[in-house]
Formats: sequence, C-alpha cells, structure tokens
Amino acid sequence: MSDTATDLDFAVAAYTEDGHWTVTPLVLRGEPDLATLVSALRRFPGDGGVLGLASVDEDFFVLVRVQGGRARLLISDVTAATEWPLARQIVDELDIPLADDDDEQVPAGDLAIVADLGMTAMDLGALCDDVDLYPEEMLEEIAEELGFGSQFHDAVEAVG
Repeated sequence: MSDTATDLDFAVAAYTEDGHWTVTPLVLRGEPDLATLVSALRRFPGDGGVLGLASVDEDFFVLVRVQGGRARLLISDVTAATEWPLARQIVDELDIPLADDDDEQVPAGDLAIVADLGMTAMDLGALCDDVDLYPEEMLEEIAEELGFGSQFHDAVEAVG
C-alpha cells in the first residue's frame, strides 16, 4: 500500500436536475478521506441528493450518497479497511468491526443506497459479490443500471 492520492483510480459525482443526470469528476487533493469526499459532494445540487462513486487502487469501491445533512455509505469490500485509510474510515463510520485479512470479501453499509434510483439492494449485493469484476467495472454497471452510464464513462475518461 502506498500513501499517495494516486491510489485513487477516480472519484466522480452524479446527480439529477430536472430528471437529467450530470456526472462530473471530483478533484480531491492529498490522501482521499471520507470527510473530504463528503465535503466535495455537498457542493453539488441534485433532486435526490448527490452520489459519489470512487474506485481505489483497483481494490475496492465506495459509494457515498449525500442527501441534506446525511451521508449514506457503501464499501464493496470490508477487508480493504486493513490496508486503506479511506476504507478504515468508512468501516469506523459504519461502526462495524475491522475484518481480518483472511475474512471473506463482502460489502458493508447501505446496500439500498440507490434502490430509489433503480438498483435494488439485492442486485447491488450480488454485483459486489462478483469476484471476477474490478471495482471500476462494478461502478460502470451501477451507472448503467441507474441511467447515467455514458456520462459516467466520459467523466472517468476525463480523470484518466
């Protein structure tokens, strides 16, 4: 593990206004942390809040949904918290025990985080369980399911 911001593959914000999705890259300076991510998301409007999608070192992804003063969280792999500060912060915020390295890779947090937007908790959980997919591929599938796949792809390309 490295302690540089380059470990962040990408982070984007997605939100709707008047029924249309907008997806934009997030610029996070320094080591990405939960407070910085939530703060960056609060700057965006959105009829149903704003959704942050981040991939870290092709190891795990994070979904953060900020609605009003509340932030809902999902991490694709709880075992990432043993290596990555951002993952550890999310596990701490969720108030769940730290997993061991030999524990199974399972998601933690709010699996219903995007249920009202078109992807059920069951479908999101099944996606997280697909060990053959990279985090970016999982996030692409989420974006497609929610209706902003092409905007997501363009935003990720802009980061890379």
